[in-house]
Amino acid sequence: MDKLIGFDQIKKLSIHYKKIKKSIVFTNGCFDIIHAGHVLYLEHAKALGDILVLGLNSDQSVRQIKGDKRPVIHQEHRVCVISALACIDHVVLFDDPGPGHLIETVCPDILVKGADWPEDQIIGADFVKQHGGRIKRVVLEPDISTTKIIERIGELYYGKQPN
Repeated sequence: MDKLIGFDQIKKLSIHYKKIKKSIVFTNGCFDIIHAGHVLYLEHAKALGDILVLGLNSDQSVRQIKGDKRPVIHQEHRVCVISALACIDHVVLFDDPGPGHLIETVCPDILVKGADWPEDQIIGADFVKQHGGRIKRVVLEPDISTTKIIERIGELYYGKQPN
C-alpha cells in the first residue's frame, strides 16, 4: 500500500518528475472488480510514459457515480489490488465524482481514458492540452467489464440479472 499517496504528496512528486524530465501519465477509474481488461488498459497507459499515476474513485465517489450498490469491493481492498500491479507507480484516492481537481494537481503530460469516452467529454482534457499535454484514448477489451461480470454472477447464481 506504499503506492497510495495523498494530494500533497502527488503534487510534490509531479513537480519533481517534471524537473528530472520524467513524463507523467494519468488515468482514473473505479476499478471495482479488477479484470483482464483493467490490467491490459493500465499496462497500455504505463507504456505511454515514465510514471503512471492512477486516480482511484473512493467508495463515496463510486456511490455518487454508480449508485448505492457499488462499489462491490471497498476502497482499501481496491487500493491493495491495484497497488500490486507493477505498471502502477502511484495511487491517489479522490472523493469527487470526477477527477478534475486531481488532474490539475498532477498536471500530467498524458491523460488516458478508454476509447468509449469522446475526447470532448473527458474530464481534464482541456486543462491537460492547455498545459502542453495530450490525450490518449485506449481501445478497451471487448465484452469484459465489471458490470458484465456482476450480471454473469447474477445469472449463474440466481438465474437472472441482479437489480
